[in-house]
Formats: sequence, C-alpha cells, structure tokens
Amino acid sequence: MSLDRAVTHLPDRTQTKRAERFPTRDRALTPNSQAGFTYLALLLVIAVMGAGFAAYGELASHAAQREKERELLFAGGQYRQAIASYYERSPGNKRYPKSLDELLEDKRFPMPQRHLRKPYRDPISGAAEWGLVEAPEGGVMGVFSRSEEAPIKTRGFAKADRAFEDAERYADWQFVYTPPAALPAAR
Repeated sequence: MSLDRAVTHLPDRTQTKRAERFPTRDRALTPNSQAGFTYLALLLVIAVMGAGFAAYGELASHAAQREKERELLFAGGQYRQAIASYYERSPGNKRYPKSLDELLEDKRFPMPQRHLRKPYRDPISGAAEWGLVEAPEGGVMGVFSRSEEAPIKTRGFAKADRAFEDAERYADWQFVYTPPAALPAAR
C-alpha cells in the first residue's frame, strides 16, 4: 500500500470532531429505513386523493344545486300556469284563487276543475309550503321559494322568467301571473 493512500484514509481533525458530536451509523438503505419513505409516499397519495375527492364533492354539489334550480323553475312555472288557468276560467268577474288548494280542486263549477295536477314541494328548501304573492284585490297571484340561498343561475332564463336575472336569493324568484290587460303597454 502506498503512502498516499494511507494518508487519505486517515481521519481529518474536523471529521473527528463531527463524529464526536454526531454519532455515525451505517447509511446503507435497509428495509427498515425505506419504510419511512413508503409512509411519506402513502401520506402524499392520501393527500392528493383527498384534494381530488373535495374537488369532486364541490362539482357534485353544484350539479345537485343546478338540478334543484331546474326543478324550482318547473314547479314554479306549473303554479304560474295553474293560477293563470284559474284566473282566466273564472265565471263572471275574474279572480285569483284564495289558496293553492283551490288550484287542485276548483269547486266553482258543477264538475270540479283541476288546474294543478298535484301540489309541488319547494325543491330548494324541501318544504311543502311556498311563499305566496298576494294579489292587490285578494287571493294568490304567485308563489316563491322561501329559501334565502344565493342562486347559481343568474342568466339565460326563459322569457317568462327574465325578472329572475341577477336575483340575489331564491326568494326573489317570484312565479307570478299577471293578466295581459294589466301588463304595461310595450313601446
């Protein structure tokens, strides 16, 4: 063995001090030392999956809310049509129904009329009761959801529902029947 090689293998004074402060161990990767890396990788995978599930949950929640909005537009439109049918078919002076129950069975005729096939639940709140829009001369001229939640849909409504654009809450979506003669003339 040459002298050069023997000198290079001798411990340096700084290495000796470091070795005294930090005991050395064999740095070879053993199965036990790799278990820590596997655990960290598993934690990372779980965190990524959690973030993915959270994003999916948010997307599913929005989809469910949009479906409830479609149901609200349908049910509110059905009530508006039923109120219009009741009003327009009134014998003598036209009048609005006193309650929503009169839409289910209109007893003003010898043979009771049905203006609404079934009572609809408010799809947003899930309640059977709706907010009622009172007519100036008495009766019910419209319905609305009592929900104070902010709607997702703010644009792209049908002509009959254009008043809903930029509404801040579902309670502002009022499904009201206004007779054609009472509408202001368009210029």
